[in-house]
Amino acid sequence: MKKLFYIGALSALLLAACGDDKQEANSAPVTTQTGTNANEPEKEETSNNDVYFKDGEAKLNDLKIKITETKVIPVGEKGNEYGDKPVFAIWYDTTNLSDKDIDPINAWIAVFEAIQDNNPNAINELNVGSLPDDAFLDTQLETIKKDGTVANAIAYELDDSETPVKLIARQGFAGDVLGEIEYPVK
Repeated sequence: MKKLFYIGALSALLLAACGDDKQEANSAPVTTQTGTNANEPEKEETSNNDVYFKDGEAKLNDLKIKITETKVIPVGEKGNEYGDKPVFAIWYDTTNLSDKDIDPINAWIAVFEAIQDNNPNAINELNVGSLPDDAFLDTQLETIKKDGTVANAIAYELDDSETPVKLIARQGFAGDVLGEIEYPVK
């Protein structure tokens, strides 16, 4: 597991450099657009270079991620058989827009963070849980061909069953915030 974490962290750092170059959901999310294209004048670039997060889709220079489904999975249910906390599961498609080595799980980790804002004194970033869909056991680390799209899923361990989950999309691992979307967990 540590090895997978280190591989993920290294890949996320590599993807951070990519992003800085130059829903169907069960619940109704709330979206906030911020970051690059929200308040800036149009640049003389093609639409292929635009970066954004809107309508459950994040587009960076090298990749695009589209959220296709979300749901809360209680402990012991299919997709959370081994966890000791309920999870917020997300299914998504990742498209490689470049010739770079991009895989679905590291693309997600490089772009998104999940927050459950239930602590008045600190930011509560959620921990990644077990893979919620066995269909992706063999494909989550596969390199996506240029212009290819691969589906995957990820789950975050919930700290409570009341506070919504906020997904924040960034332009790469530590890049500018592109936007955020909030999902109720009830």
